[in-house]
Amino acid sequence: MVLTPPLEPMLAQAADYVPGSGVLASGFAAEQKFDGHRTILFTPASPGGRLLLQTRRGSLVQDRFPDLAAAAGQLPDGMVLDGELVVWDTAAGELSFEALQRRAAARGRTATALAAKTPAFFVAFDMLQADGLELLSLPYRERRRRLEVLFAARALTAPWTLCPMTTDPDKAREWLEDWTDVSGVEGILVKNMGQRYRPGARDRAWTKIRRRDTTEAVIGAITGTLARPQFLVLGRHDPTGRLRPVGRTVPLRSDAARTLAEHLTPAGPGHPWAGVKFSSAWGTRDVLDTTLVQPDLVAEISADTSVDRGGVCRHPIRFTRPAPGRVRR
Repeated sequence: MVLTPPLEPMLAQAADYVPGSGVLASGFAAEQKFDGHRTILFTPASPGGRLLLQTRRGSLVQDRFPDLAAAAGQLPDGMVLDGELVVWDTAAGELSFEALQRRAAARGRTATALAAKTPAFFVAFDMLQADGLELLSLPYRERRRRLEVLFAARALTAPWTLCPMTTDPDKAREWLEDWTDVSGVEGILVKNMGQRYRPGARDRAWTKIRRRDTTEAVIGAITGTLARPQFLVLGRHDPTGRLRPVGRTVPLRSDAARTLAEHLTPAGPGHPWAGVKFSSAWGTRDVLDTTLVQPDLVAEISADTSVDRGGVCRHPIRFTRPAPGRVRR
């Protein structure tokens, strides 16, 4: 069978822990997880064809990344790779998810202009087809071996990048604890070395672990009621003292909602968020139905490292508890 778009990517289960040394030693590997757009790459079946880039949802977006299309000659025909599309912001000197979002929406001359300022890179972590032969039934260790041979034999260079992989649990922990301080790296993906590729499946054979940090934020609004809050809208003070929204939580557990209900009070006059609307998720236009509360309760929270330049968390935050000694009245 020859693979053609649309092809659903295999997905990972989310987890909060790093597997112990025994897990990795018994046939698991860890890859660095980049903060980009999941993309499946198709090279033409024969010379003269064009490179195709498919998003996770099945859209073809190669016209928005002319720099990748121009470098397709480095790759052999009849190949399908799974990977992450990332963008380098030359002015900022770092990987930028916001720049990637702009490029994903651009076409024509705008796409070409953006490619010069914010070049794209394809970080390959799986090979699904080679020489027109699909490899889905092969175990991950064999697909990975073939991917490494491809990069070595072809001496591939930017924009093609081989995703770092290790079977050393100490190295995996180092990546999770230290490398996630680097812009664009948000965690690790732990994979079963014997697992076949299952398009569209969300399988525990792949475990996604984002680094999470414990920090604090001010509760400025809620959804639900004061007696039974459902979500929290959180903020932090900027250097001028203004309280700026930084994100919302996942749904509160029943015990956490009861604990918070004892401390929440309705907002009085002059709340800093009066008239402000809050999106239900980062990058969407859906609006939350919120109730402002007096911003005098500080929450201890757990958040991952995916934060935009404005300090807003791109993924929902987990409420841990009211910060000890930080309930102000």
